Amino acid sequence: MSLRAPAADPAAYTSVCRLDRIPREAGVCALVEGQAVAVFRTYDDEVFALGNYDPFSRASVLARGIVGTRGDVPFVASPMHKQGFDLRTGQCLDDAAVRVPTYAVVVRDGEVLVGPAEVDAGS
Repeated sequence: MSLRAPAADPAAYTSVCRLDRIPREAGVCALVEGQAVAVFRTYDDEVFALGNYDPFSRASVLARGIVGTRGDVPFVASPMHKQGFDLRTGQCLDDAAVRVPTYAVVVRDGEVLVGPAEVDAGS
C-alpha cells in the first residue's frame, strides 16, 4: 500500500473514512478544511487525493470519474468531458496547462486521512 509522506503536524489531517469503504478503482468525495477533495483507491490499494473540482466542466465531479491507468500512470477521467488527471501529480494528461491540486494522504490502521494541499515544487 502506498503512503504519502505525512505532514509535520498530525493534527493537520482529517479522517475521511475506512479504506474498505472506498471501492477499488473508484473515488469518494470528502470535505477537508472547507475544500471538496476526491479520494481515490486504485486496484492495487494505492490511495490518492485530488481537488474534486473539474476545471473543464466547472463542476465538483472528479470523485465520480473513471479510475484507471495510461501506460504506468494512474489517472482519473472526468465524468463530464473525460479529460484525464494524473492521480500522483494532478496534472491533466490531455492539456499540459491544466493541473488540479493534490493533497497529502495516509492510511493509518485502515483509516484514510487527508492532509493539506501539497505544494508543487515546479511552480
